[in-house]
Amino acid sequence: MLPMTLALVLISPGADPADWRAEESRYLTNIRQVTRDFVRAGEGYFSPDGKRIIYQAEEKGTGNPFYQMFVQELDTGRFRRVSPGNGRTTCGYFHPDGKRIIFASSHEDPNTDKHQIAEYQQREADAKAGIRRRYSWDFDPFMKIYESDIDGENRKCLTPNAKVYTAEGSYSRDGKKIVYSSGSSGNAELFIMNADGTGAKQLTNAPKCYNGGPFFSPDGSKVIFRSDRKEKERLQLYVINSDGTGEKALTDNEKWVYWAPYWHSDGKHIIYTAADHSDETKRPNYDLYWMNLATGKTTRITHAPGQDVLPVFSPDGKQLMWTSSRDGRSPTQLWIADFAAPKD
Repeated sequence: MLPMTLALVLISPGADPADWRAEESRYLTNIRQVTRDFVRAGEGYFSPDGKRIIYQAEEKGTGNPFYQMFVQELDTGRFRRVSPGNGRTTCGYFHPDGKRIIFASSHEDPNTDKHQIAEYQQREADAKAGIRRRYSWDFDPFMKIYESDIDGENRKCLTPNAKVYTAEGSYSRDGKKIVYSSGSSGNAELFIMNADGTGAKQLTNAPKCYNGGPFFSPDGSKVIFRSDRKEKERLQLYVINSDGTGEKALTDNEKWVYWAPYWHSDGKHIIYTAADHSDETKRPNYDLYWMNLATGKTTRITHAPGQDVLPVFSPDGKQLMWTSSRDGRSPTQLWIADFAAPKD
């Protein structure tokens, strides 16, 4: 769920390797890489029983440079593509019953082949020119939300009438509702619909800005999300009641970018991604942070030289999974660690 323009291939001097590893070990132990067989992979989420993950990844040698969706068994490492294979996909998520998934896909775009060829050509031109492109998320108007079995079979479009980008969906804990983002890059709002795609209702009302990355709280009463309503592309974190009332900003520093918030299982804390953007001459290095929602106290969790983004917890809150290059040079992959919560 990355709808923004940011330099996400990030290298920072950082601390001495021994120092940053020691600092991380206060909260993260048994750190291990869980995806390897892809050009790049990321944005993973746990199944309700914690035994599988769903994530987006670029396959090797398929003729499609864009992310597709995969489900992987954590104990064996076996994975399977569950999306059609053409176009773009993003934002996979398990239904609480563990038998179904949702993800967003643009595979019904009749020009997917042309887009894929153009992307490869652009990469080749960039390589020849020595250009490193800034990360840019495409608000593809063909992007819609689909439901399927966990093996990708029995696929059904839940938003067939959508004429604009419709993605970033996730279920409520009881599986009855889906919260998602819909609109364009400069004007996307949050909506809640029934799990079968009916009864969509607008949740946020902040036009001419981006609102996205929503997740229900464990009890379903609130939704956490990100928005650039203060300044374009300078995302801040917000929380709102599921009925659209009581919206509250959780961060308020336009020199920083905050995004990818995710609830801990206790419903009292969140994990998120943030970086200092105050110096325009330097590449910001993204790290993971923990926040106590009652007090606003924050604790930095990661300190690696490379980017650490898109954190999520296992259902029991004992493991943390995130997308990272770790060394700042390698392509992004998914990592998992045992998590010890900071003391408030």
